[in-house]
Amino acid sequence: MVDLHAKPYFLCDADIAWVESTIASMTPEEKVGQLFWQLTASQDETYLKELMETYHLGGCRYNSLPGQKVLEQNRTLQKYAKVPVFIACNPEKGGDLICREGTYVGAGIKVGATGKTEYARAMGRVSGAQIKATGCNMAFAPVVDITYNWACEEVIMRTFGNDHEKVAAMSKAYMDGLHETDGVFCCAKHFPGNGQDYRDAHLSNNVNSFGEEKWMETYGHVYKTLIDGGMEAVMGGHILMPEYMREVKPGITDAEMLPATLCPEIMTGLLRDKLGFNGMVVTDASHMVGMTNKMKRADMLPAAINAGCDMFLFFNDPAEDFATMLNAYKTGIINEERMVEALTRILGLKASKGMHKKNVEQLCGTEEELAAALNNPEFKSYSTQISRDSVTLVKYLDEGVLPLNPEKAKRIMIVPIKGLDGPMAALMKVLGAGGGKSPEEKLCERLIAKGFDAFIYESPLAKMQKQLAAGEKVSANMYFAGKNAIADFTSTQDLVISLFNVANGHPAFGISKGGGEIPWYVHEQPVIGISVNLPTMLADAPMLRTYINTYDSRDETMDALVDALITGPEAFKGTDPIDSFCGMWDTRV
Repeated sequence: MVDLHAKPYFLCDADIAWVESTIASMTPEEKVGQLFWQLTASQDETYLKELMETYHLGGCRYNSLPGQKVLEQNRTLQKYAKVPVFIACNPEKGGDLICREGTYVGAGIKVGATGKTEYARAMGRVSGAQIKATGCNMAFAPVVDITYNWACEEVIMRTFGNDHEKVAAMSKAYMDGLHETDGVFCCAKHFPGNGQDYRDAHLSNNVNSFGEEKWMETYGHVYKTLIDGGMEAVMGGHILMPEYMREVKPGITDAEMLPATLCPEIMTGLLRDKLGFNGMVVTDASHMVGMTNKMKRADMLPAAINAGCDMFLFFNDPAEDFATMLNAYKTGIINEERMVEALTRILGLKASKGMHKKNVEQLCGTEEELAAALNNPEFKSYSTQISRDSVTLVKYLDEGVLPLNPEKAKRIMIVPIKGLDGPMAALMKVLGAGGGKSPEEKLCERLIAKGFDAFIYESPLAKMQKQLAAGEKVSANMYFAGKNAIADFTSTQDLVISLFNVANGHPAFGISKGGGEIPWYVHEQPVIGISVNLPTMLADAPMLRTYINTYDSRDETMDALVDALITGPEAFKGTDPIDSFCGMWDTRV
C-alpha cells in the first residue's frame, strides 16, 4: 500500500520497524488523533498540553505571532506529543507568515513577473530557514495553481502565473530552496488545481473544468514535476472536476459531483494511481463551503479519509469532530486497512526527517538560531531585488509619457482608488492592523523628493464625509452637479496618476459624474494607471493608455516604481505573469 523505501520517505528497515510498531501499539484514540490538524487558539501551556494529551494531534498550525512566541509554542507542543507533531505555516511569500518578524520576499505573482527561478528558490530558502528556526517543520506552500481566469481572486496574487511551464519551474525552484534546510517538509497546494473559477472555495463551489488530457498537460505537469523532485505532501483543494469525472465515471450526475477532498476518483485515482504520488495528503481547511456544502459534517470527516486524504485540516468543535472520526473508525466506516495506510504515510514522513529520534531541543532549535535566521541580511535583500525586476509596464500607447520629468510635467495629481472591503480587510480594520503610510502618501513623498509638485486628489465624497464629521450641512449638488469646465480641471495639474489599491473585487469609484476618480480624461492630459494590488484594473478602466502593475506597495517597491517612472519604459523589467488585459479586446486599445 505504501512503499516506505521509496520517494519521498527513503526509510531504512529500522525506521520502518518504528513506524509499524508505533502504529501497532496505538490506541484507537491515538490513531484517530494522528489524522487531525488543529489551529492553536492560545499559547498557554495548560491549553497546549490538554490539546496534545486529549486529542493526540498529528499536526498543528497557528496564526501569526512574534518569532519567540512561535518557538515557545512549538517547544510546548513537542514536549507533550507522544509522537512528534507536524507544525505548519503558510510561507507563500517568504517568512512573513511564519512569524511577525519573518522576512517578506514577494508574492507568487510578483516573483512570477520577474521570470527568474532563482528568486523562487530564494523564497523557498528563506522560508525553509525561518520555518526551522521557529520550531516549525512543514510549509503549506508553494501555491502551484495556474491563473487561467483573471477573476480568480482566491489565488491570483498567490500563483506564479498563467503558464504551466513557468508555474512548474518556479514551484520546483521554491521546493528546492525549501529543501536546502534539513527537516522541512514541502506541502504544495491546492490539488487538483485552482485558477479557473472566479468563485472562492471558502465561500462557494470551485470548479476545474479540464478533462484528463488537458489536465495532465497542465496541472498534471506541475504536480508530476514536484513529485519527481521529492515533494513530501499535497494539500487537497475543495475543487470539483466535472469533465474529468464524466470521463472516468460515465453516467455520473451533476448532483453526485464531489470536491477532490471527498472524491476517491480524484484523490486516489488521479493523484495516487495516475501520477504515482507516494507521499501524504492533507485536506484544505474543513470550514470552507466548497467542502461543507456537499454533505453533513458527520459524514464529511470519514469521507475525506476514505477518499484518500491522510489528514484532516482543523476541527470545527474538537470534541465533536474527534468523536465523529473515532466512531467512524470503531464502526468500520473507516476500515483498518485505510487507517493503517494513512498512519503509515503520516508516521513515515515524520521518520523520514528523523523526528522520532530527536528531543524537543533538536526539533525546535535555539534562540540564537532564531535570531540568525530572522536577521539574515541576504534574506532581507531579496525583496528589493525582486521589486526592481518585477514592476511591469503592461500597456503603453502614448509614447512620450515616460520618463517623467519635472520640466515636462511638474504638477502631478495622485488619485487614490480603493475597492470595497472584503471580510479579511474589514477584520484587519477591527483589529487595528494595516497602519502606516498609504500607497498614495508613499508615492507622493517620493515624487516630491524627485522635484515634482505632487499632491493627492480629494474626491467630492471625501469632502462630503468631512462636512458630515464636522456637523456641517451637506449638499448633494457636490456629487450630482459638481462638474467644472475641462480647462479648469486640467489647469490644476500636468499629469494624473490613477493609483489603484484594490484588494478584492472591483474599484469602488466614488463618483461617476465628472470629478477625478474615474480617468475619463485620458485624452485631455497624460494619465498613468498604476495598481499596487490586484493586477486586473484594466477590466474596469480600459480607457487607460499607460498601465503599470507593482503587485504590492512596500517601501522597496515604491522606490523601484519611482526610479522606473523617471528613467523610462526600458526600466520596467517585469513581464506580465497573467493576462492583465483580462481577455477583453477593449483593454488593449
